[in-house]
Amino acid sequence: MKRRDFLKASAAFGSAMILPSAATARVKGANSRAKIAVIGWGGQGKSSVNSIVNSPDADLVALCDVDEGHAAACYRDDRSKGLMDKIRGLPQFKDYRVMLDKMGKDIDAVCVSTPDHSHFKITLDAMQCGKHVCVQKPVSYTHLT
Repeated sequence: MKRRDFLKASAAFGSAMILPSAATARVKGANSRAKIAVIGWGGQGKSSVNSIVNSPDADLVALCDVDEGHAAACYRDDRSKGLMDKIRGLPQFKDYRVMLDKMGKDIDAVCVSTPDHSHFKITLDAMQCGKHVCVQKPVSYTHLT
């Protein structure tokens, strides 16, 4: 086989393999979407909630904030139109430990958006429950050696 014939055959074979996969839409099934809970959704976590709600790859399954009144008020302002409707009906908790106990099987990951001094404990507890964690920085003020 000549080199030119080999290159033509390779190009034809390669494009035949790529085109069908590129032409078909990939739809994610229910089991391939991440189920995420947000801890601290009333302040900094508002952007995380918004991102998760609008993500094609994740579902928001629970919310946790020690100050439920402040959290709910954050979502009632004019800039959050429609977002409150999207999170209405989601389980809401004041204590993340209760949330992890009750909904542990329904949560794949947690997003920790609480004040800095509580990041480490919440993150550690979530990881000990086998959850993936996205945590706002800093995780802690000191390091253990």
